[in-house]
Amino acid sequence: MTTATEVRLASRPDGAPTLENFSVVNTEVPAPGEGQVLVRNTWLSVDPYMRGRMSSAKSYVAPYEVGEAMSGGAVGEVVESRADGLAPGDTVLHDRGWRTHAVLDAKRVSPVDPDAAPVSAYLSVLGMPGLTAYAGLFEVANFRAGDTVFVSAAAGAVGSLVGQLARRYGAARVVGSAGSAEKVRWLTEDLGFDAAFNYKDAPVRDQLTEAAPDGVDVYFDNVGGDHLEAAIARLNTHGRIAVCGMISQYNATEATPAPRNLAQVIAKRFTLRGFLVTDHADVRPRFVSEVAPLVADGSLKYSETVVDGVRNAPQAFLDLLAGGNTGKMLIRL
Repeated sequence: MTTATEVRLASRPDGAPTLENFSVVNTEVPAPGEGQVLVRNTWLSVDPYMRGRMSSAKSYVAPYEVGEAMSGGAVGEVVESRADGLAPGDTVLHDRGWRTHAVLDAKRVSPVDPDAAPVSAYLSVLGMPGLTAYAGLFEVANFRAGDTVFVSAAAGAVGSLVGQLARRYGAARVVGSAGSAEKVRWLTEDLGFDAAFNYKDAPVRDQLTEAAPDGVDVYFDNVGGDHLEAAIARLNTHGRIAVCGMISQYNATEATPAPRNLAQVIAKRFTLRGFLVTDHADVRPRFVSEVAPLVADGSLKYSETVVDGVRNAPQAFLDLLAGGNTGKMLIRL
């Protein structure tokens, strides 16, 4: 094969992205140099943080460049190797997604075992989302048995795992919010959440009060906005908030107001801490040793929303931002 396909950033969005912000281009399959491998991607990750990289604003990661191919997590098969320790046929994890083929230095790929788990799992429950859930709950929120835990965007790749881990490790009560009745049903009937609600049905604060009558000890925030304000209102003394994301604000064109009740931090003495999964790479061995067996025996459930074809990646991304996924959003090539 001599033709590769990649998704490029055509323009920076103003507010919510549209398909016009992307271009899909055919190119030649690149050739690896010394110490490099050519990978044919089989699965691509689609993640909310990518919205921030479409902007030129300074952030914790470099923005995508207009006219250049975008990037993100991917799993693929080595088809040509000029690097020691990697051979054609090896399955590897890397960060050059949004394209069918990628050339990478050997140090930028991580071999994975396709026999230990479905390879897509290395982009979801055993990959970045899984480690984000684990580190955020245990390292950042300092979860303890007996805590009541509230998770926003609980039917997403990260939130769905946070709730299950909290239940498994002794939470007194786990509450989740989601954007549809079907997602609410999945949380309570399949994943074991004690309560869940559709944030579109009524004010979040009112629904959270009903779902967590004794208050909240840990809030895992993926949404921000009214969810964060509601969580602060229900937070118990010395509660902990781990801020993983604030997807409700990603497309904002004007500054969004802080939670109007932030002054409660004084009386309640709660902690609010943002985090990046990259800060917790040292936790990965413990995460894998504890979580991989749970995935293997089926006791930790996960869901993947799969879209076929690299050309459909832009639409899948727009759907993700609109809540059109249950669990992890993936592109299958």
